Amino acid sequence: MVRAPMASRSDIRNVAIIAHVDHGKTTLVDALLSEAGAFARTEIGKERAMDSGDIERERGITITSKPTALTWKEHRINVVDTPGHADFGGEVERVLNMVDAVVLVVDAFEGPMPQTRFVTEKAVQLGLKVLLVVNKIDRDGCMPHAAVDGVFDLLVNLEANEDQLEFPVVFCSARERFAMHQPEDEKGPISLVLDMIVEHAPPPPAEVDGPLSMWVSTLLHDDYLGYLAIGRVRSGTVKVGDRVARISPQRDEDEDDVHAVIEADVAADCAEVFRVQQVLAFQGLRRFEVDEAAAGDIVAIAGMSGLEVGDSLTCEAVEERRAFPKLHVDPPTITVRFRVNDGPFAGQEGKWVTSRKISERLQRELRSNVALAVRETELADEFEVAGRGELHLSVLMETMRREGYEFCVSRPRVIYRDGAKGREEPFEDLEVQCDTEYAGSVIDKLGRRMGEMQSMEEASPGRSRMRFRIPARGLIGYRSEFMTDTRGTGIMASVFAGYGPWGGPRKTRPRGVLVAMDPGETYTYSLARLQDRGVLFIGPQIKVYAGQVIGENAREQDLIVNPCINKKHSNVRSAGADEKLFLTPARELSLEDALAFIEDDELIEITPASLRIRKRHLDHNLRKRMEKAAATG
Repeated sequence: MVRAPMASRSDIRNVAIIAHVDHGKTTLVDALLSEAGAFARTEIGKERAMDSGDIERERGITITSKPTALTWKEHRINVVDTPGHADFGGEVERVLNMVDAVVLVVDAFEGPMPQTRFVTEKAVQLGLKVLLVVNKIDRDGCMPHAAVDGVFDLLVNLEANEDQLEFPVVFCSARERFAMHQPEDEKGPISLVLDMIVEHAPPPPAEVDGPLSMWVSTLLHDDYLGYLAIGRVRSGTVKVGDRVARISPQRDEDEDDVHAVIEADVAADCAEVFRVQQVLAFQGLRRFEVDEAAAGDIVAIAGMSGLEVGDSLTCEAVEERRAFPKLHVDPPTITVRFRVNDGPFAGQEGKWVTSRKISERLQRELRSNVALAVRETELADEFEVAGRGELHLSVLMETMRREGYEFCVSRPRVIYRDGAKGREEPFEDLEVQCDTEYAGSVIDKLGRRMGEMQSMEEASPGRSRMRFRIPARGLIGYRSEFMTDTRGTGIMASVFAGYGPWGGPRKTRPRGVLVAMDPGETYTYSLARLQDRGVLFIGPQIKVYAGQVIGENAREQDLIVNPCINKKHSNVRSAGADEKLFLTPARELSLEDALAFIEDDELIEITPASLRIRKRHLDHNLRKRMEKAAATG
C-alpha cells in the first residue's frame, strides 16, 4: 500500500540529548529549561533536575530516559534526556524512534569517547539529523576544534549521509550557561543552542488526519493513574475518552526502517481495547493534562491495564489499526543468578523474600527495561538475569533492595556463544586517558586481564590516550583498581565490540577469604588477632553466621576463623592485661565491589539493611567434601 507523503508540524521540534557519560547532557538540559522559563518557581536553581531518581542523584549519572518540553520562539521543543553510560544503552536505543534529530554533546577536553560512537551510530542508522554542542569550553587545556574534527571523522567512519556530515556547531559551558558560535567569540546566552534546534532540527512528519498510531518508547507506573504509555504520536489524534487498541507484537518483523508503519496481523496481536483516561503533556519537570494530542506530539497516555515497551497504540477498528515491529536492542553480555536468601538471617531484614515475589518483580522490570533478559533455571528458587554490564545489573539490585526485597546473587559471568571456530566471548573496545606517568601501570594491569593495546597517543601535554580490545570479563572489577592506579586522574570508557575467540580460563582473585566458623557476635578481642591474617570486612558487635565471609585472607587459600571469642575475665592480673586493642577500620564493600570480589562458590546476600558475602554452601564439612571430590576428578 503506497501512501502520500506526510505533512509536517512546523511548530514542533523533537530532539534527544545524547553523549558519553559525564559530558554534560543533563546539565545542558537544565540550562535550556531554565533559559526558556520552563521551570516552576520552586524548581529554579535545582542542579541536574532531570535526574529525579535517588540512585541517579547519588551516583551522578542518568539511568532512565526522561522526556520534557519547553517553548522557544513560538516553537514547542520536546527534549529527551538519555543516559550516557554504556550499560544503559538500551534506554538510548528505544527512545531515538521518538525524535527527528539528536543534540550530540561532546566534552571539549576529552573529545569523542567510546559511548559517543555507540549513541551516534544509532542516530546515524536511523537517519537522524545531528546537531553538535561542544561543552565545557571553559575547561583548562580544552581543544574545541579538535573535538569538532573528531566528531566529523567519527561520522565519516559511520558512513553518515551528506546532511548528517553538514552538522551545525555551538560551543558552550552548560554549567556556566554561556555559548558562542566560535570559541574565539564573546560569550553569548545559552539560548544559542535553542536557536540552533529551531533552525536546523527538522519538524516531525505528521499525518494528522490518518488513523491513530503511537509506538510506546518508554513507560511509567503511577499510583493513581496506573500505566502511562510515553511516546510520539505518529499519525492521527487521541483524546480523553477515545477507545484505543493496544497491540503487543509477538514476533520480529523484517523491517529496515523502524520509523515506517507496518501492516501487521494486528487483530491477532491485540492485547486489549481500553478507554483513554488522561492525555498528559510535559513541561519542565511537570506533567499536565491536555484535551488531545496530534501527530508529532510526545505525550503520556493513561487507561490501559497492562503495558510493555514496544507496544503500539492504535485505532479500535481492526481495518484502521497500524502496528510497529518489536523494538530491537543489542543483546545482554553479562549474567548473574538471583536466588532466594536461605541464610540463617533470612527474612529478618526484608519485606519480600519468597521466590514468587522476586520472580514477579523481575518480570515487572522486563516491561520497561528492554536491555534486560530473565529466564528460569533448573532450580525453582533461582533465576538467571542478563544485562549490559555490572552497573546495569547492580542498579536493578539496589533498586529492589530499596523496595524491601531480600535475595542472594551469584558472581557475574559473561555470556558465551558457539561460533564457527568454537567457543566465543564478548569483547569491549576500551579507551583510557590518564597522566603519562601512570600509563605503564595501566598497560600492565590490562595486559594481565587479556587486554590487547590497539593504539597509544598523546591526548594533551602530560596525558596519554590508549585504546584496547579486551574481553568483557577482563573489565569486571577493574574500575576501582584503575582509579587507584591513576590516583583518581584517569578516565576510562568501554563499549561492546562484538564476539571473538574465547581466551581461556583466568583466575580472578589472587587471595582467599576469611570465613566465620560459628554463629555469634564479633568481638574486638578476636578481630584484633585476625586482622594480621588479612583485611577485615566487618567490625565488632556484628552478628555473623557460619559460612559468612568476614574478610580477605593474606594467602591464597580460604581460612576458617572464629571472630566471636571474647576475652575471659579473671581475678589474676598478667603482664599486658590492660593493653588497649586497636582495630584497623574495616573495608566497606559497595555492591559493585562485592560483585567484582566474589568467586563462583560465593554469594552476596542483599537485604534492605545489609550486604553480606557468604559461601554458597555454608557447611564447612560439605565444602571440604566437594573440594576433595573435585580434586579427584
